[in-house]
Amino acid sequence: MSSQFFGLNIAYSGLLAANANLNTTANNISNVQTEGYSRQAVDTQAAYPIRTFQRYGCAGAGVDTLSVERIRDGFYDQKYWANNSKLGEYNMKQYYMRELEDYFYDSGTNGGFSKIYDQLMTTALEELMKDPGSSTAKSQFVGYAGQLTDYFNQMVGNLQNVQKDVNSEIKIKIDDINSIADEIASLNTQITTIEMGGQKANELRDRRDLLIDRLSEIVDVQTEELPVYDANNPERETGAYRYIVKIAGEQLLVDAKEHYELTCVARADYEKVNMTDINGLYDVYWENGEKFNLSNARLGGELRGLVEMRDGNNGEYFNGTVTDTIVNDPEAGGDHDTVTVKVDSDWLTDLNKCNLSDQGGIINLGNTEFYYDSWSYNVDIDASGNATYSYKFVLSNEPELNPKHITNDRVGKSAKIGSEIKYEGIPYYMSQLNEWVRTFSQKFNDILKSGDDNTGTIMFSGNKPADNEQYLFDDQSGTWPGTWTGPKRTDTLLRAYSSSDPAVKSTTYGTSVSVDVADDSYYKLTAENFSILTAMVNDPTLMTNRFSTADGVEQNDLLEALQDMSNSKDPLSFRGSTVSGFLEGVLSDVALNAASSNTAVTSYETVQKAIGNTRLSTSGVDEDEEAVNLVKFQNAYNLSSKMISVFNEIYRRLILETGV
Repeated sequence: MSSQFFGLNIAYSGLLAANANLNTTANNISNVQTEGYSRQAVDTQAAYPIRTFQRYGCAGAGVDTLSVERIRDGFYDQKYWANNSKLGEYNMKQYYMRELEDYFYDSGTNGGFSKIYDQLMTTALEELMKDPGSSTAKSQFVGYAGQLTDYFNQMVGNLQNVQKDVNSEIKIKIDDINSIADEIASLNTQITTIEMGGQKANELRDRRDLLIDRLSEIVDVQTEELPVYDANNPERETGAYRYIVKIAGEQLLVDAKEHYELTCVARADYEKVNMTDINGLYDVYWENGEKFNLSNARLGGELRGLVEMRDGNNGEYFNGTVTDTIVNDPEAGGDHDTVTVKVDSDWLTDLNKCNLSDQGGIINLGNTEFYYDSWSYNVDIDASGNATYSYKFVLSNEPELNPKHITNDRVGKSAKIGSEIKYEGIPYYMSQLNEWVRTFSQKFNDILKSGDDNTGTIMFSGNKPADNEQYLFDDQSGTWPGTWTGPKRTDTLLRAYSSSDPAVKSTTYGTSVSVDVADDSYYKLTAENFSILTAMVNDPTLMTNRFSTADGVEQNDLLEALQDMSNSKDPLSFRGSTVSGFLEGVLSDVALNAASSNTAVTSYETVQKAIGNTRLSTSGVDEDEEAVNLVKFQNAYNLSSKMISVFNEIYRRLILETGV
C-alpha cells in the first residue's frame, strides 16, 4: 500500500509543475518583443501510478514535469526560408534596376540619347544640307557627333560603376555567409553540450533559427537535424543532434561543429569573361579550392540577384562545338596549341554583337578548362552560299596555366566561355551599347569613305589603350578566293552576305574570311572607347558631303544618304527598328526588368507576411494568452499549496493526537 505521506508527495509534484509553468510564463512575457524568440511551454505528464495491492488497484502519483519545450513548427520555417530567398533576390534586382532606369532615363529634354541623337542627325544634318560647303556647319556637326560619343562613354562609366558596386557587395555577402556559418557551428557545440545533459537549449535554438532566417535572405538554405546515437549501443540516442546546413542546392556549409568557409578571388586580366567586364570581378571558392558555382540555378537569395546583375547576359554567352584541335600549331608560332569551335548563335555569328574578351580568358572544352591568349573569327561561305562560322583559339603555353597539351578527344565536345545567365544584367546592356556603336559607326563611316570618289575620311573611331592612338579601320590587304570584288574589309563582305538582295549576296559565295582579335576591326570599337577621329576634330572640313568630286561643292547626296540611314531601317537597323530607335529598345528592357522586380518584391513581401503571421501564431508570444496562463497557473499553484496545507494539518493531528 502507499505510505501515509503519499498525498503530500502528490501535492508537492503539483506545486513543482505549477511553479515551472509560472516561471515559463514569466519568461515568455519578458521576451514578448525579442526577435526570433519562440514561445515556451512546460511539458508534463501524469506520474507512473503506484500499485497498492488494494481493490482499487493503482494510486495516482501526481504529475511529472518533463521539460520546457519551445513551440515551433519546422514546416513554416522551411516555407519562410524559401520565400525569404526569393525576396532577397528580387530586392537586389529592384535596387540596381532603379539605378539603371535613372541612367537610361530620357525625357527628350534632359540630355539623354534622344536629344543628342536628334541634334546630330536632324538639327545639325539639316543645317549642313542647307549649306553643304559651310565649314561652320561641318564644325557644328562634328561637335554634336562628339556629344554622341560622350554620351556612350558616360553610359559605360555609369554601368561600370554599378558593376563595381555589385561586385563589392558580392564579397560582403560571402563574408556574411562565413560569419553566420561560424556562429551556427559555435551554437551547435553549445546546444549539444547542454542537451546531452538532458535539458533543452531553447534560447540557443532560437538564436540559431534567427541566423538561418538571415542566411536564407542571402542564399538558398536547406537544414537537417539528425539524432546522434551511442557508438557502443547504436539503438540508444545520446540526446545530442547533428545539425546540418546546406546552401545553393545541397552544398555543405555547416556540419555540427564544423563549418566550411568561402573565399573571393579576383579574376586576373587574362581571366575576363566579357570584354566589357571591369577588372577584378570576384569568383568564389570553397576553402579546399573547389569552385563555388555562382551561376547555379539554385543559388537563390541576395547573392543570386547580385550575380545576375553583375554577370547577366540574357543567355548570350559563348558556346559551340569543338571541330578541330592542333598541338603546337605552326600558324600559332609552333609553340601554342589551338582549338577550333563551330558556333551557330546569332550573337556569335555577328561580330558586332560579340562580347568575347580580347585579353585572353578561360574556355571550357568538354568540362576541362584551358586558358587561351587570343582568338580569331572565321567565316567560310561555300559555292551555294551556306556559311559556317567558327572561332579559333590560341591556347596559352604557360605550364602553370595549361599543364597539359590539348588532345583530339575534345573534338565533338561542347565548348563554352562563362555561363548562360538568363537575365539582362550589366554585360547585356554593355553589349547592346557596343552593338549600336559598331553598327552605326560602320555604316556611317562607310558612307563617308565612299565620298569624294572613295577617298573620304571616316568620322567615328575608337581610342586605343595606348595614348594618343586611334583605330582607323583600314581596309585589310589580300584578295578573297571567291568572286568578291568589293572592299577588302571582312565586315563589309559579311554585311554583303547578310544582304536581302540575292545579287549582292551571291557575290560573296566561295569566300573564306578571318578576323583576328588583334585586327584593326570594328570589334575593337566599344562604347567605352567610342570617339571622333582626331583629324576630323582638328579639321571638320575633312567631312565630305558628296559622292563624286565631279559634282559641285554644294552637292549633298552623301548627306542625304546619311539622313536615309537614320530614318529608314533598310540601310541600317538595330533590333528590327531604325538606328534611332536604340533607346526605345534598351529602355524597354530596363523598364520591363524593373517592373518585373517591383512586382516580384511586392508579391514575395505579401507571401512573407502571410507565412510570418502564421509562424508567429504558432511560436510567437501572445500577451493576452500569457495573461490568462498567469492566472491559471497561479490558481494551480495556490491549490497545490492549499493541498499541502491540508495534508500538513492531517499529519499534525495524526502524529500529535493519535500517537502514531
